[in-house]
Formats: sequence, structure tokens, C-alpha cells
Amino acid sequence: LISGCGTFTFLSSAVAAVSGLLMGYELGLISGALLQMSSILALSCKEQEIVVSSLLFGALFASLTGGFLIDRFGRRLAIIIASSLLVLGSVILLPYESYGILIVGRIAIGISISLSSIATCVYIAEIAPQHRRGLLVSLNELMIVMGILFAYISNYAFASVSHGWKYMFGLVIPLGALQAIAMYFLPPSPRFLVMKNDDEAARKVLERLRETSDATKELTVIKSSLKDEHQYSFLDLFRSKNNMRTRMLVGLTLVFFVQTTGQPNILFYASTVLKSVGFQSNEAASLASTGVGAVKVVSTVPATFFVDRVGSKTFLCIGSSVMAVSLVTMGLVNHNIRVNFTNVCRSQSPEDFFLQRLENLTDVTNGSLKDLFASMALPERLSFDTQRSPDIARTGELNRTALSGGKNTTGSHTESEEVPVVLKWLSLASLLVYVAAFSIGLGPMSWLVLSEIFPGGIRGRAMALTSSMNWGINLLISLTFLTVTELIGLSWVCFIYTIMSLASLAFVIVFIPETKGCSLEQISMELAKQ
Repeated sequence: LISGCGTFTFLSSAVAAVSGLLMGYELGLISGALLQMSSILALSCKEQEIVVSSLLFGALFASLTGGFLIDRFGRRLAIIIASSLLVLGSVILLPYESYGILIVGRIAIGISISLSSIATCVYIAEIAPQHRRGLLVSLNELMIVMGILFAYISNYAFASVSHGWKYMFGLVIPLGALQAIAMYFLPPSPRFLVMKNDDEAARKVLERLRETSDATKELTVIKSSLKDEHQYSFLDLFRSKNNMRTRMLVGLTLVFFVQTTGQPNILFYASTVLKSVGFQSNEAASLASTGVGAVKVVSTVPATFFVDRVGSKTFLCIGSSVMAVSLVTMGLVNHNIRVNFTNVCRSQSPEDFFLQRLENLTDVTNGSLKDLFASMALPERLSFDTQRSPDIARTGELNRTALSGGKNTTGSHTESEEVPVVLKWLSLASLLVYVAAFSIGLGPMSWLVLSEIFPGGIRGRAMALTSSMNWGINLLISLTFLTVTELIGLSWVCFIYTIMSLASLAFVIVFIPETKGCSLEQISMELAKQ
């Protein structure tokens, strides 16, 4: 498995890849925490989108500034700073229950995961031996999906615990702290040391990483390639010199497809989407999304271990084509279910909250007032109150079982609203296939390709730029997802994603180079010639 890459190299990569675990956890976490917090803080649709997106604002900001940090102070230091910031952001969140603090904490966490994701990819690519680079860089993606799975599991575990979201946010604190400490004892990237003209240290590090007594040969190759590359300025990324502009465009387009084929949303709003398709309670929705997380992990594993043999291009092609097929299925199924997306948001809307408060204040025995309000608010959200009332009671936020009147009224309507079982499961199945396809192709492979196609002297900044494109589009899509879905319906959203998947397939076939088994320096030279 790890043959041909020393234990120390593997260990260093694994510790660095803990960033991925933390990142995945923070990304997946919000889908379940939202279900709880939106009822506690009575968040509207827009506010929920903002909570999800505040993380992305932080991430976008960090990716715009982080590249210089990574090229200036080193990959390892950037990872240490990022973990510390994650701990800080999580600690801010715990004591308070306010919308403002929540956003501040999420922004800090966003900055942290964005910085660490760029730094980790670059760090691992630079310490890895060439024939094992795919494995080690994909290790980061594997950790990300494991993080997402853990997040979904903790969503499920704490779904019915009072203040469960605090435990969800708090779980990362020890891990982040541990990583920061462990990174301190790992070596800096040898290529970074060469950039800083510290050849002696670079050679020592290489000898430890490769477990040989003489790393002069590899050092010479790195030095000669960095000499050519060191004179790149940030603007060279957009000039035609050495084909940099084309490489940049390939990187940016790849990232564009990672986002526009719709995966991130399915991630953030998994519980929400599944709830609207007919998995009624918070627990059921969280459990179904745990399935999504598990599938991500299971399908990323073969991609990680076989990438050096099969090559990233092949995986990208397989992934995109399967995604297109499953998205069409999902679109057709949802077209027949007629998902009403307003439900999902309204189930946590302010008037809902008002209703419950009202119910607590006015203990109206004949329930006339209560029924009046219930009937006003009911049509949009038929089957949801039934589920949420016990939930709220359990959170202890509202001392009386809310909307007991609402329950009786809902009961009679729900039968007609029931989603056909076959369609419900078909919808889940196509969702899982879609997730699996993404996790084989665009998920891990795009980052691998990105960490390979740029020359070393400017790799940090180039990755940061593509990363900021990544977070930017992600932000745009996440901010508008619920709104757009409400406008055109889930099935049309799926059809749009299908078209994007097919486009990405065409793009990969034409533009992405096959890089398996080449050293970073060889790849750079090849691409400069094209």
C-alpha cells in the first residue's frame, strides 16, 4: 500500500491531512446544526443561507490573501496558523446563542479551513515522491469526506440532544489543537526551503523523507526547476509566457465545474433536501444524509489508492459521465414527486416561532385563536409541524409542546401528501450514485491536478487563486440555492447540473493532461512547451 514512500513521509502527509478532516467536518456540520439552530434562533430562509455562507465568506477572503502567506512564510506554518484559528473560531461559538456571534465564529472557521486546504495540498504534493504523489494528495480529500461523514454522524447523534449543536461545534477543538502541535514537529517542505535558499536544510529534510543517505540528485532537480520558476510574479499567471495563462484557465475551469455540477449544495443542504423529498423527521433526514457521507468515503477510497495506476484523467471522465446519468434520474424522480421547497424553509420561519410563543402566552382553552393562526400558517407546511413540535419541546427552548393544535390539523392532511415509497428511495439512490461519482472524479482529482499543473515558485499563489474562484462560486451557489430551487423547482436544478456535468466531461477529455508517474518538474516542463 505505502510501498515506495517512507513511513515518515506517509506520517507527515497524514498529519497534514488532518486539516482535511477538520475542513470536511466543518462543511458537513452545518447541514444538521441548521435544523436545530434555526428553531432555537428562529432563523428565516435568508438568514439560514447567510449562516451557511458566512463560512464561505471567510474562506473566500482567506484564499485571496492566503497564497502570499503560503509562499512567504511556508506551507507548514500556514497549516499551524489555520488549526489555531479553527480552535479559536469554535471556542467563540460555544458560550453564546446569538445569530451575530454565530456568523463571526463561522467566518473565522472559514478563513481557517480555506487556508489549511491550500497549504495542505501544496505541502503534501511537495514532500511526496513522484510515484506516490496521487495517493498522498488524495489522502487529503479522503480525510475531507471522512470529516463530512463524522459531521453527519454527530448531526444524527446530537439531533435530539438539548443544545446538541454546541457539542457538534465543540468536537473539533481538541483535534485542531493536536494538529497544530504535531505540525510543529514535522519538517518544512523541502521545495519551500530551496525557495528560501536554505539548501542544506532542504537536503536534510529530503533525506529524512526519502529515508536515503544521499538526496543530492532530487535536490539538484528541484533547484534547477525553481531557478527557472523563481522569477514568476503573480501577474505572470495571466501572461502567455510558459503557457501560464492556459494553465491558469484550465485550473479555473476545472474548479468552476467542481462547483457548478452542484455537489456543495447537496452537502450543505443534504438534510434539508432529503426532508423535502419525504424523509420526515430531523433524525430521519440526518440519518439519510449520514448515508450520503458514508458513500462519499467508500467511493473516495478506490480513487485514492488507484489514482497513481489509473491516472486522474480517467477517473475524471468516469465521474462526470456517471454524474450526468444520476442527475437526470434525480431530476425525473423529483419532477414526479413535485417537491415543494417552500416547506423546508417555512418549517422554521418566524411566523412559526410566533405561533408557538403565542400558544405559550395565551392558554386559550377553546383553542379558537390558536386554530385561527394554525389554519393561516398551515397550507405551506403540512407535514412539518408534526415533526418539529416534539423537537422543540425536547430542546427545552419552549416549555410547552408547541402547536398541539397544529398536530391534529396536520394529521388529516398528511396522507394525501405522502410521497410514493418507490420514488422516495429512488430519489435517495440516485442522490447516492451522484455523490459517489463526484467522489471518484471531480472531488479528489481536481485538487490533485491543480497541485500538479503549476510551477513551484508560484504554486501557492496559483492554488490560492483557483481556490478563491472555488469559494466564490460556492458562495454564490449556496446563497442562492434555496431561493433558486423555490423558483424553478428541484428537478430543473438537477437538469441544469446535468448539462454542467456533460460540459465538464467534454472539457476534461480535451484539456486535462494525464500526469500519472511524472515528477512535478517534468509536468511543469511539458505544460510550458504545449
